Amino acid sequence: MDDEIFPVRRTVTAHEIGQKLDDLSVEELGERIALLRREIERLESAREAKQAAKSAAGSIFMF
Repeated sequence: MDDEIFPVRRTVTAHEIGQKLDDLSVEELGERIALLRREIERLESAREAKQAAKSAAGSIFMF
């Protein structure tokens, strides 16, 4: 019952692309932005690792 009066703040663990943003506070929007920036960094790192592996494999098979 206290949760209805004083809602419990939950940590953001996911964001759905295209999700409705009207009900999010300024703080929650900031948390989502930070979450998405970390995800972009993770994706860029994975892309760089795959590109390096692809380049290495390509140099082996060029002979």
